[in-house]
Amino acid sequence: MTDCIFCKIAKGEIPCNKVYEDESTLAFLDIEPVAKGHTLVIPKKHFETMDEMDEETVLATQKTVQKIAKALLKFNKGYNVIQNNKPEAGQEIPHIHYHIIPRNKEDELFFTWPKMETSKEELLELKTKIKNFLK
Repeated sequence: MTDCIFCKIAKGEIPCNKVYEDESTLAFLDIEPVAKGHTLVIPKKHFETMDEMDEETVLATQKTVQKIAKALLKFNKGYNVIQNNKPEAGQEIPHIHYHIIPRNKEDELFFTWPKMETSKEELLELKTKIKNFLK
């Protein structure tokens, strides 16, 4: 995609605060962080969502996410990994990216959402539906 800001960052056309790079992935600090050290990890190859990615890119990207998470744990107590697919799920930039957000007890960040009531019958129906689509 020629207009993708993350593709331009990956190609070096737009500067970033790079913390890690390999052949397939790039990790850089978020310019609008929610915590100190908030890092984004992207595949260099353009994919809009996780379900579009080939297995090789998925594995390379997850390895980089893990590498960044381990580094952040050296000076933080924990982390969240967040990834949104499609605008309906909060994706703002149409290039898959993972947010690794450092967490500490005093940070007062709360990632919560309301829990819904689900019957045993609904759970069974959903389980069956998902399993059928995996075939």
